[in-house]
Amino acid sequence: MVKADLVVVGGGIVGLASARAWLLAHPGARVVLLEKESELAAHQTGRNSGVIHSGLYYKPGSAKARTCRRGKALLERYCAEKGVRMETCGKVVVAVDESELAALARIEERGIANGVQLSRLSRERLHELEPHMAGIAALHVPETGIVDYVGMCRELAADIRALGSEIVTDARVFHIDARADGITVASTAREVHAERLLNCAGLHSDRIAELAGLRVDARIVPFRGEYFELTPAAEQLCRNLVYPVPDPNFPFLGVHFTRMAKGGVECGPNAVLAFAREGYDLSTVDWADLSDALSYPGFWRLVRRHWRAGSGELWRSFSKQAFVRALQRLCPQIRAEDLHAAPAGVRAQALTPDGALVDDFRFVRGERMLHVLNAPSPAATASLAIGEEIAQELIQTGG
Repeated sequence: MVKADLVVVGGGIVGLASARAWLLAHPGARVVLLEKESELAAHQTGRNSGVIHSGLYYKPGSAKARTCRRGKALLERYCAEKGVRMETCGKVVVAVDESELAALARIEERGIANGVQLSRLSRERLHELEPHMAGIAALHVPETGIVDYVGMCRELAADIRALGSEIVTDARVFHIDARADGITVASTAREVHAERLLNCAGLHSDRIAELAGLRVDARIVPFRGEYFELTPAAEQLCRNLVYPVPDPNFPFLGVHFTRMAKGGVECGPNAVLAFAREGYDLSTVDWADLSDALSYPGFWRLVRRHWRAGSGELWRSFSKQAFVRALQRLCPQIRAEDLHAAPAGVRAQALTPDGALVDDFRFVRGERMLHVLNAPSPAATASLAIGEEIAQELIQTGG
């Protein structure tokens, strides 16, 4: 059995950033991080769009807004110091017709309240920035950027090891024993006894919390986001990042265009129920995961509330042409032959029994433990700030 001051479950960007923050705050401490995959950042971190978010959409005063702004500054400084690929390229949020102007104004108000650098664009100015995009007005957010999050995770992992701690891969956690003298975590790689536990297991965070003896008031429901990528010949259709005005009645941002830090332009995502918590395509079905989602009353309450928008998302999953039509609202010139399939991602979304999507980050304390039960976007952007807050929260868990 290995002994440590802190055991971290989950090797995505939040788990890595939190382990590093704990070590920096506690010189000489020992952390063991357990990751069930053979490599780090294999799921949400490695499959997201690579955007450095500005804090435009988030409710002022929320944890998302607060940590995004601070985390963005920390991330940009860290990546510059470490040589991680990064670019501040800017984005536009486009109103296609007059019905979207009021929502655009509300987003502008939120952005200003959160301290985001932005400006309102006329149709003419929008077309100077993005000549191939439709729209009658837009917001320009020049401070939005793109980054290689997997590359950033490699640097975080190197920091953790340099600080005298250990990262163990192929280590699926299957048992947690919490007692007065500490917490013992059994995994397929090794057993760790630690003073404290941090759960950053993402898609499986609710199950890890239950293994640790907690009863949680929300369940992770996996939503797959499917992407296409522009062919090299069509990349000139999009210069940087282009987003639609999100539907205020639907809890996702809608399909958009994202230039990637490693090259290329992604288009998407939609948002559909994944048939497995790691279900990156339609053919991947885990019957236990699917039953878990379909037997949860909160899922069906969500469906009843958003069935119309949800059916459109589902149709775009089956029909490339429907996906193309959604993209054509922003970029009328785009054609099906301009797109080829790109890897999908799965979002770990916490859902309450009444059918509400947990909108902000959610941390749940236990004796000697802290569980990150909801960390959707902008968690990657905010990860270094979240890590600092988690390090402080862990002190409050007793022991």
